[in-house]
Amino acid sequence: MSVLGHPRVHLRVTDSTNDRARALALAGAPHGTLVTAGEQTAGRGRQGRSWSAPPGRSLLMSVVIRDAPMLLPLIAAVAVCDTAGAQALIKWPNDVVVSRGSSLLKLAGILAENRPQDGWAVLGVGVNVAVRLDQLPGELHERAATLGLTTDQIEPTLKRLLLELERRLRQPSETILADWRERDALRGREVSWAAGQGRGEGIDGTGRLIVRRSDGTRSTLDAGEVHLLEGYSAA
Repeated sequence: MSVLGHPRVHLRVTDSTNDRARALALAGAPHGTLVTAGEQTAGRGRQGRSWSAPPGRSLLMSVVIRDAPMLLPLIAAVAVCDTAGAQALIKWPNDVVVSRGSSLLKLAGILAENRPQDGWAVLGVGVNVAVRLDQLPGELHERAATLGLTTDQIEPTLKRLLLELERRLRQPSETILADWRERDALRGREVSWAAGQGRGEGIDGTGRLIVRRSDGTRSTLDAGEVHLLEGYSAA
């Protein structure tokens, strides 16, 4: 049995599973404490973006990780890909996507909130398990992807994800980095960010994105928003 997921709090509706898990972590909740929800009214991703999910059709979870490793967001992304299947790719830094032509469609989002000074992190994951794309806001119809499963597969998908996450947490950094790079959606693609544009060349040993500019120089990005010039922008 996975250590992750015990104890568990399931909420029919909540504002944000990450907020609920953070409150539990602050109150001393043990490693593996899980918060799930059927619906979020204020689900969020990085940089304060909202996460849109029709009620009862997505996997919405946050788990408390004690003594979280530095590469936790990368570990989580690889575990989500393990769960989603061979078509899943990782769009740095926090999206799991599938490729459709020149576009990358968002299948899952990851939000890791780390409190190293207190010895814990909260890892939030949202996966479009049984979402019908016509149920999403219009602007997301051409930017989202779904596993296309039925609602009764949400719970089995959750169990598999927790098992994959636990397995990945035990692996050395070298394995995580190698497997992340195998799923890298930006390698060889033209991207832009606040300070310029270039071609994705993978990640370094700490998870920073490496880009090569048109003049041949290389830069590393450790945070911020990256846009795929061929038609993808973060949701």
